[in-house]
Amino acid sequence: MAETDDRYDEGSVTMPDFGDHVDNGIFSQILEMDESETDRDFSGPLVINFFDQADETFDKMDKAVALKNLDELSSLGHFLKGSSATLGFNKIRDSCQVIQQYGHQLNIDGTTEPDGDICLKKIIEALKTVKVDTKTLEKSMKKFFGLPE
Repeated sequence: MAETDDRYDEGSVTMPDFGDHVDNGIFSQILEMDESETDRDFSGPLVINFFDQADETFDKMDKAVALKNLDELSSLGHFLKGSSATLGFNKIRDSCQVIQQYGHQLNIDGTTEPDGDICLKKIIEALKTVKVDTKTLEKSMKKFFGLPE
């Protein structure tokens, strides 16, 4: 796969290299659903709606953190993990997996973590990371789709 000015071809779809933020194979399949590579009538709204959904989910997560509601955090992490995985958004998916696991009071390796305060601390760290990664990716995606930031 030859790279030129940080763009490459994957099949007929040309897109920037989003690095480890995006699974290019999955994302290129989403892009292939567009009738036109210039209009992006399908993928553009789908991706932008994801970021709106992520912001709403982060607000709910912040409230669940304040209430120390691990079950709700796990549920919200699971929800956003699924949406991000469908689009190939790896970093977001991985952080949401952490939130889901610790919400169930499980370490990443699946062992039980009985201390709810430790779980909450790990969730807060993952939430901080996923918010930054989401904003970074949203900025890149808006540029890719030719939308204002």
